Formats: sequence, C-alpha cells, structure tokens
Amino acid sequence: MIYVIASLEIEAGKRDAYLAEFAKVAPKVHEEDGCIAYAAAVDRRTDIDIQKPYRPNTVTIMEQWESLEALGAHLQTPHMVEYFGITGPMVVGRELQILEPA
Repeated sequence: MIYVIASLEIEAGKRDAYLAEFAKVAPKVHEEDGCIAYAAAVDRRTDIDIQKPYRPNTVTIMEQWESLEALGAHLQTPHMVEYFGITGPMVVGRELQILEPA
C-alpha cells in the first residue's frame, strides 16, 4: 500500500473551479482498481501554533493506493488525462509525496 499527498498551488481566484473539476473526476477514480482513498482538502484556519500559515490558494489531494503500479495506471486513465488537461492551466505550483506505511 502507498499514500500520496499532492499539494497544489492554484492560480488566485481559480480554487473553486479546480475543486469543481476534482468533484467531477473523483467518482471515476474511486472506481479504479487499486484505489483505496482519494480526496481533496483545503487549509483551515486554526490557533494551533505549529500549523503552517493559511494558504488560500492551495488544494491538498490525499490518496491511498494498493500499489505503486495502481497509481501509475491511474495517472494514465482517459479521465485523468482529460482532468489534467482542464486543470493544468489552473495549477501554478505542485509538490508530491509518495509514502509507504512505517
């Protein structure tokens, strides 16, 4: 099993449009072989001192896959290729972490 955390910086004013596209593709991703979890989240303001500063234009996508091979297949599906084509121009920065259970 692997975990994927993608932090995407979205162009100012485009976060809602990005999340709308995510909402369209997520049900298709959930049906893919090997998908355990696939969800988007946005920063929440808190008074917890160690939290990173609030990022109004960031979307974090958290994924869980049965294997690295399942993730690789996911990235090549027609619905993801289409999704990347639509959302790609909205993304101005990205960080990706692929993790395994400790």
